[in-house]
Amino acid sequence: MSETPLLVRDVPEEALLARIFPLLPGAPTTIVGPGDDCAVVAAPDGRYVVSTDVLVEDRHFRRRWSSGYDVGWRAAMQNLADVAAMGARPAALVVSLVMPGNLPVEWVTGLARGLAAACTPSGAAVVGGDLSGGDQVVVAVTVHGDLEGREPVLRSGARPGDVVALAGTLGRSAAGLALLDAGRSDDGLTATYLRPDPPIAAGPRAADGGATAMLDVSDGLLRDAGRMARASGARIDVSSAALATDRDALRDAARIVAPGGDDPQLEVRSEDEVRTLLDAWVLAGGEDHGLLATFPAGIELPRGFRTIGVVHGAGAQGDAAAAVTVDGESLRTGTGWDHFRG
Repeated sequence: MSETPLLVRDVPEEALLARIFPLLPGAPTTIVGPGDDCAVVAAPDGRYVVSTDVLVEDRHFRRRWSSGYDVGWRAAMQNLADVAAMGARPAALVVSLVMPGNLPVEWVTGLARGLAAACTPSGAAVVGGDLSGGDQVVVAVTVHGDLEGREPVLRSGARPGDVVALAGTLGRSAAGLALLDAGRSDDGLTATYLRPDPPIAAGPRAADGGATAMLDVSDGLLRDAGRMARASGARIDVSSAALATDRDALRDAARIVAPGGDDPQLEVRSEDEVRTLLDAWVLAGGEDHGLLATFPAGIELPRGFRTIGVVHGAGAQGDAAAAVTVDGESLRTGTGWDHFRG
């Protein structure tokens, strides 16, 4: 007979916090950590970068797929990637958690462990936050980063002639989500969706290596490259051939998820169907949290980056895809994630 899990509603808030605090990572820059009205964090550079993001149950994750550890990991990583995209080092996170009373305490401590595991490699601390009751789980994270003397790398700095480079992968998270939706699993792809592993250290390397513009690819390559292109008054042309390895890594998953599934009674679906799905994942899928950056032509790219395109002048106006082309042609088969359209 299984033991009844301890629920959040059965534990006083102070006792729940007492379980959480010891699990959270600290850092040398943390002067006052969790437990006071505010945390106090050193800012040696005299400036800091700050961003915030939210994960909403059944919108960004589902508890039947995601453990508390998974959600804590994702909540941290998507914020750490934003800091890295500015060329900064993640320093401190503040985390607010809304949850129903019937949520197991073990899920909450799992979330704290996931936050810690994601933050520890980059030296970031979790320095405070808030707890509240609600009908579903919502995790809100605010992250601060240290520029360490660097100038921030903005989206608006891409110039004609710059090469477009990517650190990380494309489409793996979208493919993992599609497999989960189909009731299937793949250790690599579903893991990328549940626990993305963005190249955090590549952000400061890019800034030191001369990056002219950079952002985190969270909403799909076309949409995010469009944001960079429009901010820079330029057009970005992506090379399809440069994304061949990303597509090839997803081909088996596409054959499972594409219309018809892998029913042995059906003929293998056409290559066109598979190609359409691969394009959707690689060009418009999000949440891999790779770093898209531009660099002056002729310089050696920092470790971890690969060339995927080039910047041209005369950026177009309009939607996200208008300022981005693939092999010189505009694509209209999907432009990435939109929080209010899906």
